[in-house]
Amino acid sequence: MEQFLGFKQSVHLHFVEIRRRVESTERGKYIGVEGGKNVRKNPSMWKTTSRKEKLRRVLIVIFGAGVIALAGVSYQYVKNAVPDRINVVVDRQEQVRFGLPFRALLESESEEVLLNGSSKIPSDQIHLQLNQPFSIYSEQEGTYRLSLKLFGIWKLKDIEVDVSDVQYAVPCGLPVGIYMKSDGLMVIGTGRVTAQTGEVMDPADGILRSGDYIEAINGTPATDKKDMIRAVKEAGNMALTLSVRREGETMDVQMTPVQTQEGDYKLGLWIRDDTQGIGTMTYVCANGAFGALGHGISDGDTGLLVQTSGGELYDTEILGVEKGSFGKPGVMSGVIYYGNQSRLGSVEANTDQGIFGTANPRFLSRVKNPAIPIGYRQDVKKGRACIRSSVSGELKDYEIEIQKIDHSSNRHNKDMVIRVTDPELLSLTGGIVQGMSGSPIIQNGKLIGAVTHVFIQDSTRGYGILVENMLGH
Repeated sequence: MEQFLGFKQSVHLHFVEIRRRVESTERGKYIGVEGGKNVRKNPSMWKTTSRKEKLRRVLIVIFGAGVIALAGVSYQYVKNAVPDRINVVVDRQEQVRFGLPFRALLESESEEVLLNGSSKIPSDQIHLQLNQPFSIYSEQEGTYRLSLKLFGIWKLKDIEVDVSDVQYAVPCGLPVGIYMKSDGLMVIGTGRVTAQTGEVMDPADGILRSGDYIEAINGTPATDKKDMIRAVKEAGNMALTLSVRREGETMDVQMTPVQTQEGDYKLGLWIRDDTQGIGTMTYVCANGAFGALGHGISDGDTGLLVQTSGGELYDTEILGVEKGSFGKPGVMSGVIYYGNQSRLGSVEANTDQGIFGTANPRFLSRVKNPAIPIGYRQDVKKGRACIRSSVSGELKDYEIEIQKIDHSSNRHNKDMVIRVTDPELLSLTGGIVQGMSGSPIIQNGKLIGAVTHVFIQDSTRGYGILVENMLGH
């Protein structure tokens, strides 16, 4: 009986517990057991805990994203603020400043290069503090490497150090006529052709595009526009195979000329095989090597740097100067005298840093100024400088102000912001005009750069390139 009643009682108690749980759940509460005691727990407590957990996770994600973003920004800043290459003169201590917003370790990987920071004790490694300058010294010519590490742990960048003897060049400032042949037939654009049937067609659409270079037609090299005209005429309505260079890669394409209502045949292509203009010679070295313009020669229609197979320099005469005004840059106008008797040298390279080649004895005989030392980026200071130009018809130095210096090596030809302050030049040209590109910039007796661009909204101001970037093209 006791066993039966016990069993029955235990079942009854279990039933009551289940019922209580059900009733309590219906009232929005839960009755549980902790440590042998009944405990009431409110579901809102679980919700509060859940919201806090979600908030904590969101904050962790935001913090992580912030750390990643900061690392990315820091890396990009270092990439832009710290040059890839530093040029120093052998057996001379050069002071350099990176302008880093954080602590970093700079380490020399060669015993030939010594670093000197705030401690003034030469070492193979130093700690850089924010905008703190440091110096580099080497007694031996050559190319060496520095390693830059964030907080002395994470490598940010390798920096090449070129140690050489003092370099000299003659700052010229003389105008030259420039003629260059393109390396192939440069495609300027495509156009529509009205066929003999009256249908308007664009036969080159989707096949060729601006910036392509046609190297050969049916296997025959193409160096002149006349080569294309002759090939199209001979082909008639037969397909032509064009060997095309696009972004460094060569491919063959098929194009079929369209017969027009006039009876001739066309491909619907605009092409160019040469370019010419007037610029300023920046410098010439003792061996005749020259640099000019400070920027490359780009096609006027596409804006792309012209890929050249070579060119020539010729005599030029400046006929007049149109002053610059707000929103309208000025320009030098002149004439180029072509012919063997007018040649001044050969152009061998057209790059983002300028055109380069070799001057002949006729040009060298016109250079009367002495050679001066080359100034590197660490030599360039904000403040007073001068540019050398023949814009008035007479070679003169005009005062300018260097307002900003970009010590990185990523701008190609916009390393400095300059402003013309010379009253004579302002009266003559209004500041910087087209054709003055390449005018050498001299500061403290050193050749430090060249004028490259004029600001459209302010012709008194413009950009300049560091001469070391021209020499290292």
